[in-house]
Amino acid sequence: MEIVKGGPTKSEIAAITLLKLKPSPGDVIADIGCGTGSISILAAKKAGFVYAIDSRKEAITVTEKNIKESHINNIKLIQGEAPGVLDELPLLDCAFIGGTKNIKPVLQQLKKKVKNRIVVNAVRIQTVSNIIQIMQDLEIFSEVVHVQISKSYELAGEIAFKPLNPVYIIVGDTSKEAYREVP
Repeated sequence: MEIVKGGPTKSEIAAITLLKLKPSPGDVIADIGCGTGSISILAAKKAGFVYAIDSRKEAITVTEKNIKESHINNIKLIQGEAPGVLDELPLLDCAFIGGTKNIKPVLQQLKKKVKNRIVVNAVRIQTVSNIIQIMQDLEIFSEVVHVQISKSYELAGEIAFKPLNPVYIIVGDTSKEAYREVP
């Protein structure tokens, strides 16, 4: 998979992200800040259709190449800035945000457009705190998962582990079930 700055999403993080996104056959998904398209490609294998959105021309070029190499045909690439480009999309079942530029207006727009889950990946504590607050204000906050991964490597003929930067997976839920009180 070809890469651009900020990507691709590590496979372990992508697996947890998809678990939280919960794509189902027939779902329509938006991947905002698609980067290399790794989440778009994985989601397209489980969902009906994916809109892969990025404002950067190089990201769109790399995503297009990666989609072709993956032989996926249910992804539409959109070069543009969110939240503006979201107006052009139909109602969505879920959305993934891989970039946090314009996060408040993007989340405000997605609350109106998304029927179920919104998942945001972030690495900076201040960004995570900001997203939680915005989601709480919008009454869609569900949970945050802090993920710390270490990968093995050979060191002097033995195995050691090198930690990767932690990632926070922030989940919002726009469905009515998200607001039921838990006994």
